[in-house]
Amino acid sequence: MTKEEKTMEEQLNEDVLAEQAEAQAEVEAKESKKNQKRWYIVHTYSGYENKVKVNLEKRIEYMNMGDKIFRIEVPQKTVVQMKGGKKQEKEEKVFPGYVLVEMIMDEDSWYVVRHTSGVTKFVGSVKKPIPVKESEIKRILHRSSSQVEKVELDVKAGDKVRIISGPFADFDADIIEVYPDKSKLRANVSIFGRETPVELEYKQINKL
Repeated sequence: MTKEEKTMEEQLNEDVLAEQAEAQAEVEAKESKKNQKRWYIVHTYSGYENKVKVNLEKRIEYMNMGDKIFRIEVPQKTVVQMKGGKKQEKEEKVFPGYVLVEMIMDEDSWYVVRHTSGVTKFVGSVKKPIPVKESEIKRILHRSSSQVEKVELDVKAGDKVRIISGPFADFDADIIEVYPDKSKLRANVSIFGRETPVELEYKQINKL
């Protein structure tokens, strides 16, 4: 073998080794990505969110899956309601019918979660659940830690109310329309003998 042929063979071997190394790196990168823990959304029967969390935590312990399934969250927010002039706090689900699960997705972990009592499906295709973006998870969990003030008042169009705050405080008003989802209403206020429609929040009035 000439010196030139030997050099060409060495170069060819180096190219083959380089290709093999590159292919191996791609495989390792894919494997690493596959083994990353991600957040997934699980759909549950209505009202079963907390039961699913408890059931899944038991299955994780019983089936030794703590190295693949890490956290289960049922996003909730504290709602402050005004009823009869008194504040009451209660917990409300941010996303009723859904549970968040942080896990490494593979056949075993998929099976454990999917076959937990109360779970109907993963969000995504049947065999390929879609992970949630990290930014979305942060936003959801932030909402869970927030407190929302919500005033509930048993009023309807035609009821008479007393305004207790704002520029029309101490005026009486007749309700025209009620917007329960916004905790607001429209009412007519008599100013200088004329009926003037105004928008008010529930917390600005008392029912007469």
